[in-house]
Amino acid sequence: MNRAHSRGTWGSRSGFILAAAGSAVGLGNIWGFPTQVGQGGGGAFVLVYLFCVLLICAPIMVAEIALGRHSRLSPAGAFRSLAPDSSWWIVGALGVATGAGILSFYSVIAGWTVAYVWFTATSAVSGTAESINEFFITFTSNGFLSLTLTCMVLGTTAAILLGGVRAGIERATKGLMPALILLLIILAVRATTLPGAEIGLSYYMQPDLSRLLDITVFNAALGQAFFSLSLGMGAMITYGSYLGRREAIGASTVWIVILDTSVALLAGFIIFPAGFSIEGFDPTSSGPGLIFTVLPRLFSTLPGGNLFGAAFFLLLSLAALTSTISLLEVPVSHCVDTRGWSRRKAVAIVTTCVFLLAIPSSLGNGAVGIFSDLPVVGGDFLGLMATIWNNFSLPIGGLLTAIFVGRVWRIDQALAELRAEHASFPAASFWVFLVKWVCPVAIGSIIIATALAML
Repeated sequence: MNRAHSRGTWGSRSGFILAAAGSAVGLGNIWGFPTQVGQGGGGAFVLVYLFCVLLICAPIMVAEIALGRHSRLSPAGAFRSLAPDSSWWIVGALGVATGAGILSFYSVIAGWTVAYVWFTATSAVSGTAESINEFFITFTSNGFLSLTLTCMVLGTTAAILLGGVRAGIERATKGLMPALILLLIILAVRATTLPGAEIGLSYYMQPDLSRLLDITVFNAALGQAFFSLSLGMGAMITYGSYLGRREAIGASTVWIVILDTSVALLAGFIIFPAGFSIEGFDPTSSGPGLIFTVLPRLFSTLPGGNLFGAAFFLLLSLAALTSTISLLEVPVSHCVDTRGWSRRKAVAIVTTCVFLLAIPSSLGNGAVGIFSDLPVVGGDFLGLMATIWNNFSLPIGGLLTAIFVGRVWRIDQALAELRAEHASFPAASFWVFLVKWVCPVAIGSIIIATALAML
């Protein structure tokens, strides 16, 4: 049986681009990116982030998609097939583990966004800043409710994946992505017309050049870029394995990067103008503080604010769903390829395992003391998971992928895959230089500097 046919394929190039962009566009763009901008000095972080996206992440995305299409396998199988009798398959296995690890805490936050659609629509979360903050603390400390919402998110994701590649993933993302982008544009236009919006725009667009030498900004920007673009977790390798030979990988990557980066930048045009319209707004607030307490305060002060707020959290929920689809698909595809499981069996078992992994993150916000205040390391379990997977696992996966493509698989074979069926791939020499030299050196340096700073 033809492997590509048996595993499924995308129905169209646009379907692949929207699905891959849907994987990239998620809470990382709308929740994580503005938070990192606030903590990284405003415009300074934006500049470093764009540098990471264009010169590090985009070349690695091309490499990951090429690996997937050439091998027609999930991450571990892809590395094993191209480097048999070696240990490089561990890099693919790390991607599978990373996808599952990220989904374990990502699904918790996604559940919060679903609940806040109802909370804002019904004006359940309103009043003073103190009362809104207290509402959030009470809500997230309800372990049963948090677990229920997490189960709902994972269940919805599993149901979509049961439909397969075309009928499930592609059909869902073709509908979700345009709706997401439209809602985002409407909210951005509204936010920039608020009183005080010009202060937020200035903070967002004018960089503090002194922060450009801060290694923490570079590490945060690199981790955010990898997280936002779904790199280092096997998602693009998996999606690439469903891509037809006639599709130009270079051109598709450009569209994916443009869509993802545009959404992240647009999110900033919502958060900062809206935030600075509120007296006492602190842009360095953490993610939950920024999204779940500050913005509801804004919505409660606007005419029709409950509908405006519900639209925002609906947007956030849609963005989260397009990402949970790809995060779950990575281990599912791995089980189908390596263990020969049916898709139904793989979806059921993997979803159950991820839910079990999500329990500590669901209960780590006040419901269970040991998960809310971890011994030795401190902080909550969800925050620990985010640090491990986002700041270290993703960049390490990207670093090893760049080394593999440039030194092990061999760059000439990668180029042959990128130029299959006479596909256009301009600036090939520049891409080779980035993958072989710039990406490994830049990522490795940032990882080492970050580790040393933590000692």
